[in-house]
Amino acid sequence: MKKTVVIDIVALSSRVIGEHTPFLKSWIDKKQHSVIEPVLPAVTCSAQSVYLTGKMPNEHGIVGNGWYFQDECEIKFWRQSNRLVQSPKIWDKLKSENPEFTCANLFWWYNMYSTVDYAVTPRPLYPADGRKLPDCHSQPMELRDRLQQELGQFPLFSFWGPNANISSTQWIADAAKKVDEWHNPTLNLIYLPHLDYALQKYGIDFEKIGKSLQEIDAVAQDLITYFENRGAEVILLSEYGITSVSKPIHINRLLRSAGWIQVKNELGLETLDAGTSQAFAVADHQVAHVHIQDQNLYSQVKGLLENTPGIEQVLDKKAQKAYGLDHERSGDLVVVADKDSWFTYYFWMDDKKAPDYARCVDIHRKPGYDPVELILDPKIKVPLLKVGSKVLKKKLGFRYLMDVIPLDATLVKGAHGRIPESDEDKPVFVSNTSLNAKNTIQPTEVFELIYRALKA
Repeated sequence: MKKTVVIDIVALSSRVIGEHTPFLKSWIDKKQHSVIEPVLPAVTCSAQSVYLTGKMPNEHGIVGNGWYFQDECEIKFWRQSNRLVQSPKIWDKLKSENPEFTCANLFWWYNMYSTVDYAVTPRPLYPADGRKLPDCHSQPMELRDRLQQELGQFPLFSFWGPNANISSTQWIADAAKKVDEWHNPTLNLIYLPHLDYALQKYGIDFEKIGKSLQEIDAVAQDLITYFENRGAEVILLSEYGITSVSKPIHINRLLRSAGWIQVKNELGLETLDAGTSQAFAVADHQVAHVHIQDQNLYSQVKGLLENTPGIEQVLDKKAQKAYGLDHERSGDLVVVADKDSWFTYYFWMDDKKAPDYARCVDIHRKPGYDPVELILDPKIKVPLLKVGSKVLKKKLGFRYLMDVIPLDATLVKGAHGRIPESDEDKPVFVSNTSLNAKNTIQPTEVFELIYRALKA
C-alpha cells in the first residue's frame, strides 16, 4: 500500500487561498484542486463521517455536531465515542484487505474507542473539585503520556475558547510527526483547526484573518514537506468554507414565545427542559434540527418557521431525503438559515436568567453550538486581571466560574452549515492529478479517493 496522509485544514476554501497563504497557493497550483459539494449540514462531525465512511448522514447517523438523544431526552454535543458512527470506516475496509495496514488518527472527531491503531484526541480532566484541566486521550493509552513528555501538555485552552490560537494546531502537527516517526502508519489522518477561530469571529475580513492564514500556511508547509520527504502521498481537504454573516436567529426564543419551550428554574436561572418541551430546536451553526414532541402542533411550528425572516429552508422528513439527512436522529424539521444568518441556542428571554454555563466555555452542557465562546466579553474592563484572578483560584484549588463569554451573538461574523452558492466558499480537495481529475466531487467520493491513493 502507498503511504498516504490526509490533512484536514478546517475552513479552508478557495476564497481564502491567496496572498496570505503563499506556500499553500504554490503547492495547490501544482495539484488537482477540486471543490467538494458539501454535505448538509456542512459541519465538522457530519462532513468527517461522510469522508471516512463514504455514506451520507442517513446511513452513518451523524446528523450534526450534536443531536437530541431521544431515549435520554437530552441534547448532547461533541460526544467522542466512535461507536456513535453507524457505518464501517475506511480503515476497517483496508484492515480487512491487508492485515499489515495501520492507521493513525490525530484529532479527527469520534476518535475514542475506534479501531484505528493510533489515536489522539482532546479529553480534559475533571477533578471532583470542579476544575477542568488540559489533557488528551490516546490509543494506545501510553501514547498520550509519551507525546506530552515530548511536546508538553496538550494546550486545551488554545484548542477552543477566547484564547484559541495556533499553539494547539502546532501541537497536533508535531504530534502527527512524532507518531509517524515512532510507528510509520500506512494512513495518517491529521486535523488542523486553526482557521476556524478567526473566520468565525471575523468572517471574510482579510485585515483581521490574514495573520491566522499566515500561521496555518507555515504549519502546512512544515507538515507537507515532512511527509513528502518520507515519500507519502499527501491529500489536503477541508470540511466546509466559512462565509460572513450578520444576523443571529434565536430560534428557541421564537418557539418559547409561542409557548412550546419548557424551562426549569435552577437557583433563579433557567435551563432548557427538552423532554417536556412541546417543540424545541437543536441549533448547529446555520442548521437547526427542530423536534416536535406534540405532533398536533406540527403545522403551526412549520408555519412559524417558514415565515421567520432569515430562515431559507424548512425541510420535512420527505425533503430531508434529498440531502441524505433522513435519519431517526434528525429533527422532525431541519431548518436552514439564509446566507446572512445563523442559529443561536439561546432559549432565555432575559439575560439575567441565562444559565451559568451560558457565559462560560461549556461545550458539553450547552444544548446547541455556541461560537460566541471564541470571544472574550468586551464589557470586561480589565480582561487580563479578571481572567488572571480566576486562573489563580484554579491553581489554588478553589472553585471558580470562568464566566467571561458575552451573550451578544451579533459579535459573531462568520458561520457555516448551509450549502453556499459560490464554489469559492465550498470545501476543497487537493491531490495529484493521477488520483483525481474532476473539478467537483461529491462528499461521498472522498472515501473512494483516499482508498484509491492507498491502493496505488
